[in-house]
Amino acid sequence: MIGKSGWLALAMSGLVLSTVTFYYWNSISGRQELPGSNGQEELEMEGFEPITPIPLDMKLDARKVALGRSLFHDPRLSHDGTISCSHCHNLAKGGMDNLPFSTGNFGRQAKVNTLTVFNSGYNFRLFWDGRAASLEDQIDFPMNNPCEMGSSWDEVISRLSNDAQYRRDFADIYTGSIRPASVKDAIATFERSLVTPNSKFDRYLRGDKQALDKDELAGYELFKNLGCISCHQGRNVGGNMYEKLGIVGDYFADRGNVTEADFGRYNYTKDEEHRYDFRVPSLRNVALTAPYFHDASASTLEKAVATMGKYQLGVDLSGEEIIKLVKFLNTLTGIYQDEAGK
Repeated sequence: MIGKSGWLALAMSGLVLSTVTFYYWNSISGRQELPGSNGQEELEMEGFEPITPIPLDMKLDARKVALGRSLFHDPRLSHDGTISCSHCHNLAKGGMDNLPFSTGNFGRQAKVNTLTVFNSGYNFRLFWDGRAASLEDQIDFPMNNPCEMGSSWDEVISRLSNDAQYRRDFADIYTGSIRPASVKDAIATFERSLVTPNSKFDRYLRGDKQALDKDELAGYELFKNLGCISCHQGRNVGGNMYEKLGIVGDYFADRGNVTEADFGRYNYTKDEEHRYDFRVPSLRNVALTAPYFHDASASTLEKAVATMGKYQLGVDLSGEEIIKLVKFLNTLTGIYQDEAGK
């Protein structure tokens, strides 16, 4: 069994951790040394927390948000006219569909579990394998994937251009005719509006020390002490680094039936060092987004926590520890401002 000190030893002996992780471990002493500063740039971090709350205010163009909302829910973006972005990213179900693998164009099934669209604007890359650098870039992939929307930009632009309301809306915001760049900009702007602030934990971070009960707070301390925080930190409690699935145990050998979808980042970099590397998912609203992992192998949050303990930390978590961790993770459920989910 590897506890906090053992995990740290493993990390320092070769695991690549994010800068925020470096800050976390140094924060134990109450001060932070910036990498490469040689001690000359140090920051006092009294009360430092490795997780930051989601901002309560968003500064986005309301016209683009409204247009992007319409496009996000429009099935005409798919080849067969039945699949919209919201088909797989249901805003009433935590920003995904709670299925092991989503069903797309003509009933074809996706290869990996759908990630939530909520708070996706805070991720440093998109998709499990990180192949898209921005929300705008991300849109091309489901649009052209035969297992998802199975469409093309020529097809989509033709349909949208035949809609008088869309022509007026695009003309009010963008110059020229309706183009892929303006469609992507509108959808991405709407997706950036899909934030879920004001969770119990965010209220705690903002100073309401009564927001968490003793079990939830104990779960958070355990989350930090075990080392979960090394991959799940920052504003999105994850989403800002890559990590190998199976650091201290061979996850794929134990699960068996390895497929190309399990190769993760390797599938687009073809770098052998990236095999089984995945973008660390955000834990925001994680209680709402079962099943878990790229392969949907964990049907409950309790199973997901136990799996992470075993394969990422080398810890056989007790039932009591799992309960405390799950109670903390439930405090990460935020509030989507558009209650209608439209």
